[in-house]
Amino acid sequence: MESLKTNIQHLSVEKSLNLKQVYLDTQIKTIIDILNQELVGLLPVKTRIQEIAALLVIDKLRENLGFTTGNPGLHMSFTGSPGTGKTTVATRMADILFKLGYSKKGHLLTVTRDDLVGQFIGHTAPKTKEVLKKAMGGILFIDEAYYLYKPDNERDYGAEAIEILLQVMENQRDSLVVILAGYKDRMEQFYASNPGLSSRIANHVDFPDYSSEELLIIAKMMLEEQQYQFTQSAEIAFLDYIKKRRSLPLFANARSVRNALDRARMRQANRNFETGGRILTKADLVTITDEDIRQSSIFKY
Repeated sequence: MESLKTNIQHLSVEKSLNLKQVYLDTQIKTIIDILNQELVGLLPVKTRIQEIAALLVIDKLRENLGFTTGNPGLHMSFTGSPGTGKTTVATRMADILFKLGYSKKGHLLTVTRDDLVGQFIGHTAPKTKEVLKKAMGGILFIDEAYYLYKPDNERDYGAEAIEILLQVMENQRDSLVVILAGYKDRMEQFYASNPGLSSRIANHVDFPDYSSEELLIIAKMMLEEQQYQFTQSAEIAFLDYIKKRRSLPLFANARSVRNALDRARMRQANRNFETGGRILTKADLVTITDEDIRQSSIFKY
């Protein structure tokens, strides 16, 4: 302990100032701010990502000061329903790792089972290795990762892809970060069946479903990006739509909201088209009304 204090005391003021500049140069705060702007809610997720980023920054500063630093476990598990921002967060995580020098290229490669597993003997290994080669220097994001493992099918080659993946996650963790994603319950079963994978993942991040009010905010942000807007009554109608849609099968949070808005825009376009020879105003072209929302079949239930 005494030697550690002595080492700290001998650090020059100039070097300390330089380290502060290194922290500013990483632009981590900018990336976190962008993440907060892109995603509504998800406070537990944002907090966890900020904690991971903070640890990586401190480890980098310690390394620059000559302190011993362990190799941080960067492989991750993102669990949650579709449309909860997992891919968006993975993209920002890639930015963070690149800024801090933990990733050489900073790119994100998103794949599914079909990209990794072959249809016949000898096909899986080259497919998996080719994907890993493309992902090196960045993040490999495997969506619905539990489909890699099909224990009921003796002729399935997913286990071979998992074995290759395990080797790379252990032996080349300085060159590649793997994020496994999917529904929480299925991912838990997947890890239980593949303890080697679970033991290599240090960061488990759960993405909660959005509330109805949060989805309405997301909808308004999506419309603003496309230069549309709700009338006040349309906003109320869309909140009603969300509450009804959430109770039906295959609800996918922000994805379902985007699909609903696309259909509302089509109804709005058709409504304007059917006005005949009337001259349309700018307001006609940018406004979504409650009529455009309530024509949805959702309101028949």
